[in-house]
Amino acid sequence: MSEWKTICRVDDIPVLGSRRVARAQGMDVAVFRNDQDQVFALLDRCPHKGGPLSQGIVFGTSVACPLHNWTIGLNDGCAKAPDEGCTQRFAVKVDAGIVHLNAQELATLALDMKPPTAGPHPNPPPKGEGESHTA
Repeated sequence: MSEWKTICRVDDIPVLGSRRVARAQGMDVAVFRNDQDQVFALLDRCPHKGGPLSQGIVFGTSVACPLHNWTIGLNDGCAKAPDEGCTQRFAVKVDAGIVHLNAQELATLALDMKPPTAGPHPNPPPKGEGESHTA
């Protein structure tokens, strides 16, 4: 028997939008709601360049990544052709308007995934290293 973690009410998720669920370990999970009040959950990371899917545009049963407009299926987490790749999907249960995620999946799936880093390298080489000098 699965243990379910209560996340929010369906109405707490914007129609055609999402909300993020923080986990003790690993990246956040994005919980999406479409215009039919269907609810889906994916790792908040596009399989292309790691863009935050929670900031994407929801349409039908898909979300468009905000970085490069890849279309990701909300049912399976996979990119639509011609693009390729998948992000982790999480089981969702809606009961009496309350959204639940599988607690074991939240605690164990995709823990090794890291958010992309933007901007300067977080650990630049010490000054003088990596530079070439010519006379």
